[in-house]
Amino acid sequence: GLVLGVYSSEKDDGVAQFTSAGDAFDKLVSGKLRALLSLCGPPLKKGKTRVFHGLHQDFPSVVVVGLGKKNAGINEQENWNEGKENIRTAVAVGCRQIQELEIPCVEVDPCGDAQAAAEGAVLGLHEYNELKQKKKPVVTPQLHGSAESEAWQKGVIYAEGQNLARYLMEAPANYITPIKFAEHIEQKLRSFSNVKVHIRPESWITTQEMGAFLSVAKGSAEPPIFLEIHYLGGAKTDDSPLVFVGKGVTFDSGGISLKPSSGMDAMRADMGGAATVCSAIVTAAALNIPLNIIGLAPLCENMPSGKANKPGDVVRAKNGKTIQVDNTDAEGRLLLADALCYAHNFNARAIVNAATLTGAMDVALGSAATGVFTNSSWLWTHLYEASILTGDRVWRMPLFEHYTKQVTDCPLADVSNIGKYSRAGGACTAAAFLKEFVTAPHWAHLDIAGVMSNKDEVPYLRKGMAGRPTRTLVEFAARLSQDRHN
Repeated sequence: GLVLGVYSSEKDDGVAQFTSAGDAFDKLVSGKLRALLSLCGPPLKKGKTRVFHGLHQDFPSVVVVGLGKKNAGINEQENWNEGKENIRTAVAVGCRQIQELEIPCVEVDPCGDAQAAAEGAVLGLHEYNELKQKKKPVVTPQLHGSAESEAWQKGVIYAEGQNLARYLMEAPANYITPIKFAEHIEQKLRSFSNVKVHIRPESWITTQEMGAFLSVAKGSAEPPIFLEIHYLGGAKTDDSPLVFVGKGVTFDSGGISLKPSSGMDAMRADMGGAATVCSAIVTAAALNIPLNIIGLAPLCENMPSGKANKPGDVVRAKNGKTIQVDNTDAEGRLLLADALCYAHNFNARAIVNAATLTGAMDVALGSAATGVFTNSSWLWTHLYEASILTGDRVWRMPLFEHYTKQVTDCPLADVSNIGKYSRAGGACTAAAFLKEFVTAPHWAHLDIAGVMSNKDEVPYLRKGMAGRPTRTLVEFAARLSQDRHN
């Protein structure tokens, strides 16, 4: 199969404006493609397709897909590169059409941006069907022509990174337990000589005095794991690293503060923070990004049992602060508190944590963007600029003292794990809580609860767990590796 792009007509004459690959193919078939398109009615709208059969012996089926305006670039209102997003969407739609025709291989028009085209193809075709007997036919996307093969390959690696996060988040919680998560990531990194993976057991976590993390883990029969990854891509092994921290709750029942049963199955993806940061490091290693990166993922389940945290319990974090656990379903911040304290051991250039932390984040932004809380404008600028390129957007949220007071005004301990006004500003009070465990000058907390899954909002992702914002984290790391400012 072949997927070709066509731009929407600048003039009202309805004449199709092909990409250079489309033009070349049309010449190959003596202008038949253009003629057929004009016979098919009005010009193709963005993301819409037409399928033609029997035009050329090498390509029995050709899908032509609308790319929108030719010179679409950065859209200030939308905070993304519209041209790149249009290509991702168009290519994904075209490739799925080839899959429905049960054609095993598809060549893809680079559409002027081979990286975006590769991302659209590889992200658009991905589906978790490991456990089904009836599977969709596997389609292998390839670049049409050879002009942009390096950019295409880069796009494939970016998309495969996000697909790894999607795989981990979508898999049932009895298949991705804390130890199985860690082993899966270790296996993905085994071939890289400049990566060390440490799978730390419960005894190690105890010696580190991570009382907050252990208090969440003790409710489950699954033992906790602290996954630590060292990717040494920098010019010197002792260069200050970027430290990624990811919340790794492989199933979140809410504990004693039990969640409603409706939709609880989706809480197999409550380790989305760990999945995205670990997948970002796998991708950085595959791209050989010249930067040292450390990944930290506290992994456990949050279950109700006779040993579980009880509302009102007080636990002690690694830095000595005491925490009143007023709601056992606000457990992610307890894991992160200890992991963030540990992250300060590495003289980091920046610490970035990601977590499906609060339903309040989903209420605030929905699935449009990841909420970012940060104490560093330098760090924010890099994240924001990276997200414009990837189309996987971020939006800055407030870290006001106003919210800090709501978590530190606590009757029994130094901090409470929920704000004293309960639901008001829930994402902001969660960020204020984490800030109590951070002294680093460049720290960002990414609340990814709203972008955890996809219904139909991102057209180049199928329905299911989204693996966002893996590509933005990779792009951010790539930009940081070029920034000598800090």
